Amino acid sequence: MIVIGADHGGFKLKEEIKKYFDEKEIKYIDQGTFSEESVDYPEIAKAVAREVSEKRADMGILICRSGIGMAICANKFKGVRCAPCYQEQTAKFSRMHNNANILALGADYITTNEAICIVRQFLATEFEGGRHLSRVELINELEKENMK
Repeated sequence: MIVIGADHGGFKLKEEIKKYFDEKEIKYIDQGTFSEESVDYPEIAKAVAREVSEKRADMGILICRSGIGMAICANKFKGVRCAPCYQEQTAKFSRMHNNANILALGADYITTNEAICIVRQFLATEFEGGRHLSRVELINELEKENMK
């Protein structure tokens, strides 16, 4: 299950990604926003990150104008590793090397086609483990020490 959310700046791109999910019969939960009316992006990030953190969703996608604010918010939740990605290669390595579980997209910097390709790559790439596992475990230790 994938959970998706966007603020007003990412609303149109979110709707295009949902069309792609519908075409490919990919199950998702939409946490809003549901229009281009201004909203506070931390509320959307919280809703998506909570679903992933509490394991009600396997992965998440967050969209705002840059992807940065959403990523900062999402990474405040235990177990969340949110990566802002602007190309397929960064999406691939965020999964392979960092086991990212939320993708953040910047709607002002990518086209719909690029976004679909990035999402497809993110969802299709598995965590490589191996030498990267110990690094992700170190991230988890940092989380335990600093997120009490």
